[in-house]
Amino acid sequence: MAGSRKGTSPAESSAGEVARDLYDELTDDLLYDPAIGRATMMGYPCVRLAGRFLASYDGTSGLVVKVPRDRVTEIIETGTGSPFAPAGKVFREWVSIPTPDRELWTALLAEAVEFARQSLHQEQ
Repeated sequence: MAGSRKGTSPAESSAGEVARDLYDELTDDLLYDPAIGRATMMGYPCVRLAGRFLASYDGTSGLVVKVPRDRVTEIIETGTGSPFAPAGKVFREWVSIPTPDRELWTALLAEAVEFARQSLHQEQ
């Protein structure tokens, strides 16, 4: 994959690898639940709960999680995250967290799992 890093400095590649490794490690921890599995979303790696997207990763946005709209607003207002807007379209229940932070990412992944579970129960 060295070709995919062409044009980036070693520090940029290294930071991206750290973030991706953290994403992989933390989402691996979710796979104990048989309802959670890996997939892709818009070409990026993601995890789903019973078919519902709950988190993804891309090298630009970092961790991308699906949480309630009010929580997205709170995360953005604190400066912790940014709106997730691929191709300019804002996804109101999605927020991106570009800076790798084990504690924060772990908490947000747990929130995303809970949000996905709640939406499943609301349909039943």
